[in-house]
Amino acid sequence: MILISTIINNFKHGFLEQYKDSILPSHQKALWAMEQCRQTHGPHMLAQCTDHDCGERKYIPHSCGHRNCPHCQNHENQQWIENQLDKQLPAEYYLVTFTLPKQLRALAWRYQKIVYSLMFDCVQETLKTFTRNDKKLGGTAGFTAILHTHSRELNHHPHIHVVMPAASINILTGLWKKKTGYLFNERAMAKVFRAKMLEALVDQGLKLPGDCPQKWIAHCKSVGNGDKAIIYLGRYLYRGVIQEKDILRCEDGMVTFRYLPAKSKKYKTRTVTGENFLYLLMYHVLPKGFHKVRCYGFLHPCSKKLIKFLQVVLRFNPLRMLAGRQKKRPAITCPICGAKMEIIQTQIILPLLA
Repeated sequence: MILISTIINNFKHGFLEQYKDSILPSHQKALWAMEQCRQTHGPHMLAQCTDHDCGERKYIPHSCGHRNCPHCQNHENQQWIENQLDKQLPAEYYLVTFTLPKQLRALAWRYQKIVYSLMFDCVQETLKTFTRNDKKLGGTAGFTAILHTHSRELNHHPHIHVVMPAASINILTGLWKKKTGYLFNERAMAKVFRAKMLEALVDQGLKLPGDCPQKWIAHCKSVGNGDKAIIYLGRYLYRGVIQEKDILRCEDGMVTFRYLPAKSKKYKTRTVTGENFLYLLMYHVLPKGFHKVRCYGFLHPCSKKLIKFLQVVLRFNPLRMLAGRQKKRPAITCPICGAKMEIIQTQIILPLLA
């Protein structure tokens, strides 16, 4: 298996020189973190065996913890999935996707924080409006929105996935409503999202391209009780845009990786220069402090009491969905006796180990 840290080490200097005009501080920080991740030349932590008869000590390289690193955040991913499943309610769930057209992607790359924030704002306004105006719902919506910036072949492709129950609540009366079989019209959602997005971009003083298309794309499909959609999106939430097992070759200055197209379900390969490969990875490093997951309406983090109240009143126990899925953080085992080890010191610099 070819490590991303190895590729960064081989092509970092060429990448920084070739793309110096478009590199942000967040990109350099991501490169440094992933290059140091779990490497012997990086910081270490000291673990000690909990068996008093053994007492073995072991130095372990630190993980970087960066949200774009394929090694890290696995436990955090699982925690997020469990938290989302714990908020489930008895309704049919839908996966709604809003995509930014290719004509606006250069603008999005140049003004990432502004454009991505506007995408979230316009998505929430669109879905809240449709829920409020729907004859069967007519209340406050609740949904979770997740920003993805890449396609399967790692090109820049900003879009937002929304996991949403086909239900609403009237905050004043407490009336819970839901519908089945159909949520909202895709073309109508795309049209409203387009209008709101273009207006918001103009209000921000951004110049729109002359070839901006009239028709945008929005997809909406039923995903049953929502658990599979939540698990699918959660698995790749904080693990970067590519897994190291999909990097096939790194030779003669070129990197070859594979990806799985959504339609054919058959692996394809793509070969690019090492510098361009790093550029594809950095394309999807979000600005510092930017949240790629946001919850709205009755699924907002501030609505925990309301969610629990609805689960009690509707006699719905989400813990059934969690059965067999909860995982604890993997324990560090002693290489001598096999007992559990505990961390007693962190951020130890290598020269101190001499």
